[in-house]
Amino acid sequence: MRILGIDYGLRKIGLAISVGELAEPLSVVSNKQSIINKISKICQKHEVEKIIIGLPEGKIVEKVKEFGQKVAELTGLPVIYQDESLTSKEAVAKMIEAGKKRKARQRFEDAIAAAIILQSYIDN
Repeated sequence: MRILGIDYGLRKIGLAISVGELAEPLSVVSNKQSIINKISKICQKHEVEKIIIGLPEGKIVEKVKEFGQKVAELTGLPVIYQDESLTSKEAVAKMIEAGKKRKARQRFEDAIAAAIILQSYIDN
């Protein structure tokens, strides 16, 4: 089963895809009005059957749930929310450990956070 993982942000959205029992970072996309259509196309291309969206704490929770509802409506796929506490910090730590430079970390942080969210879901 292919699963898409999403790390929602107000400016950027990180995407990851499951490959068997492993989550791999896919891309980081700009959060613009056409983002839901883009996600729908990615789901079709990768034959996604389920979507996991990281659920943060704080004020952004309602925006994330609103986004998730729109994604579910457009794609027709089940959307599940997964706790994303500290995933961005974990993503940065993993990239530092791998020797990635600051610019590369900033560019891929959201996709790696999405992979961490997705892997957490797969493992549970």
